[in-house]
Amino acid sequence: MKKQKKSRAKLLHQYYKYTGFYRFVLRSLKKAALPVLGIIIVLFLLNKYVLSIDDGLEFINTQLSVTGVFITFFISESFLGLIPPEIFIGWAKKTTSPIFNLTLLAILSYSGGIISYYIGKKAAELKAAKRYLEKKLAKHLKNTSKWGGFLIIVGALLPIPFSITCMAAGIIKYPVKGVFLFGLFRFARFAIYAWAIFNIVS
Repeated sequence: MKKQKKSRAKLLHQYYKYTGFYRFVLRSLKKAALPVLGIIIVLFLLNKYVLSIDDGLEFINTQLSVTGVFITFFISESFLGLIPPEIFIGWAKKTTSPIFNLTLLAILSYSGGIISYYIGKKAAELKAAKRYLEKKLAKHLKNTSKWGGFLIIVGALLPIPFSITCMAAGIIKYPVKGVFLFGLFRFARFAIYAWAIFNIVS
């Protein structure tokens, strides 16, 4: 029994190595590194010379209602994930119930990915929408077809738009059970990032 498991693991490793999955993950990390570094530098300069991060988050808290923040985040996570979740994690730290709000953010992010999956699945039934998305998400569709669940895990954990990965899964009609299961890694990302950001934001 153990032999069979090892053999299967080895075969999977060979497949992902042959199809370039590991290179893709490495490239994704490299691509994400520069923007993340840029954001850190900008935040550092703003924090030092213009407006402190704490003051900025306090400003958001005073200008936007909690409900408004959650709605904005959910829309972003359901449609292409244009706003970095880290901003909202920092916001959660400044609220009166940081852990509760962080948990709600993680649930909304996970739910947004599921919504994106069904958007992709529905779009695949409409010829014009399918043609448009197949053109715009060509690489994502190709990669999702090759790597399936592992790509969803990567999208859930790394700075790759989670909603786009889920939408691509919907377009190719990847089993919804896999999206529900592998998407759970999204909660791990929020826990890890929150640990880091909560230690930065006072």
